[in-house]
This record gives sequence, C-alpha cells and structure tokens, in this order.
Amino acid sequence: MTEETFTSIPVIDIAGLYAEDKAERQKVADSLQHAAGKIGFFYIAGHRVAPELIESVRQAAKDFFAQPFEKKMERYIGASASHKGFVPEGEEIYNKSRPDHKEAFDIGFEVPADNPLVQAGTPLLGPNDWPEIPDFRERASAYYAAVFDLGRVLFRGFALALGLDEHAFDDVAQFPPSKLRMIHYPYDGEAQDAPGIGAHTDYECFTILLADKPGLEVLNGKGDWIDAPPVPGTFVVNIGDMLEMMTAGAFVATAHRVRSVKEERYSFPLFYACDYHHEIRPLPAFEKGDTAYEAVKIGDHMWAQAMQTYSYLIAKRERGEIALPEGTRRTNTFGHFSKTGVTP
Repeated sequence: MTEETFTSIPVIDIAGLYAEDKAERQKVADSLQHAAGKIGFFYIAGHRVAPELIESVRQAAKDFFAQPFEKKMERYIGASASHKGFVPEGEEIYNKSRPDHKEAFDIGFEVPADNPLVQAGTPLLGPNDWPEIPDFRERASAYYAAVFDLGRVLFRGFALALGLDEHAFDDVAQFPPSKLRMIHYPYDGEAQDAPGIGAHTDYECFTILLADKPGLEVLNGKGDWIDAPPVPGTFVVNIGDMLEMMTAGAFVATAHRVRSVKEERYSFPLFYACDYHHEIRPLPAFEKGDTAYEAVKIGDHMWAQAMQTYSYLIAKRERGEIALPEGTRRTNTFGHFSKTGVTP
C-alpha cells in the first residue's frame, strides 16, 4: 500500500473537518486516507491551535532547559512514579552505537492520584510532577489541551477515512497515556550532517508535531531519507504503530529520525494514544486472518517499547524489578523497516 517513491510530504488543509457539512469533512478524510496509506506523514494546515499558545509553550520550554542540570534532574524521569519528567541526554537508546544529542521534558495526560487506574498501579498514568517555574504548568497545560483537542478532531477524520462512523473513536481516550514531549537540541558547533535521534516509529496511534527548525527526515519505501522541513503555520502528523495495527498495514507507521544539526532546536510532539487497557486489533474491514498484527493493549505496547528504550527502565529489567508484558514486540517492527532492510 505504501507509495515507495515519495520524495516530499503533502500539506492537507483540515479546516473542512470543522465544517457542519459532512461532505466537507469527508473531503478532508479522503485526503487523510491517501496520505496515511501512501506515506504515513503529512502536514496539517487550517487547525485551530492559537499562535499564542504555540509561542507560550516555546517559552515554557526555554525557561525549563535554561536551568542548571542539577535543577532539571530534580524532575528526573527515572524518579517518577508514572514515567514523566526530565530526560537527560543519553537516557534514550535508539541506536546502541551513540546516544541522542538532546534533552527532553515529558508531560502526560493529567490523571489524578485518586483515579482508580492510578490506584491500581497502571503504568504511565498519574499526575505530572511540575517544575517550580512561574507559569510553566499553565502554559504547558493550555498547549496540551489545545493539541489534544486537535487530536480528537483528527481521529474523527481518520474514522471517516476508514469508512467508520466519525465518532467511532470518541470514547477510546478518556485517560490515555498520551505524552507531550518538550525536546531541546542544544547548539552543537561540531555537529556533522548525520543522523541524530535513531530511526524509529512512534508507538501510539498518531503524533502531532510542532517543530520550527530543520532536521526531521522520513523513510520512504525504497530506504531513502526524505527531508520534512518546517512549514509555517502547520503541524506535522505521522501515523503510529497502533493505527498501522488497526488497519493491518493499510496505514503505515513510517520511520523517521532527526539529523544532527548545529543550530539550537526545539520540538513538541504530542503522541495521541487510546486508553491503556484499550485493545488494538485489525478492524473488521482490514482483518486478514494472519498473525502479522496480533491484538495488544495499547498501554502494554507503549510500556514495553519504553522498557526497551529508556536506560533507567532497562536497568530495572536487568535487576528483575520489572518485566516486559507478554507478547511484547521488539522496537522498530512496524513501518518500512522490514521492507527496506534499513538498520535503525
């Protein structure tokens, strides 16, 4: 189903998804279906996320990362009860030969401590541990809410694209392990034009990315890396593992990476997921009767992928403190990896 030779990423105006006329919504859904099925990556214009919220979250990130390392480590993700907080350089291991030259602060869907899911010890869920920086929580929370609402609109578009009732996914993300990452790539005067973040697919249903500097590259079906430069006024959206599974590969979780570039760079991906215990399996229209896409709880998949990526979780596994869920897939088993032979 993939368009093996794509050399650029399309721009889709999604303003029609907000229209009262269903024909207008379906027109956008048809464009989403083509981009999700042929490429797995696209830009979206016509969204309703206010520019002020975008500038505000950028400032919040700058305020956090300007702190001394010791201060940022007070919110270290490895000390979190729900896998949120500061991710120092080298914490994530996508490629064993070199660490990623970046740092991040991870924010989750705010789930109160007294929620039954949190009380039951569900991984990835719980309150955020906010840094004590003026206006940080308010800025980050407002941006999260706006982009998560955009995700709900997009999911309705995907439902139409898949021939479903457009509200088919409305109730599948009540308390999801959906993460917003504030990612900072420090200035690196010695950087070469080479891969930065190791090639990977995203674990969730889809990702909504705000980035305003170059570096993102997308893998096509021939194994070529295609630039996805910033387009003003848009977000980048890419299909994740779980939408690939829902469609048994009709939608593709396209692999991507970030080149090492000299200039300082910030990016803000929000990973839209369903609820932890929501079971993902091929939709009836896409069921092939084989075992290529066996059913999995979305949270188990996300938690298992994290346990194979984050250094502190790998160490916990090695000490026997945690174990991978049954049926865990290795990282990088979705998308074009198996078709191209590209080594992540």
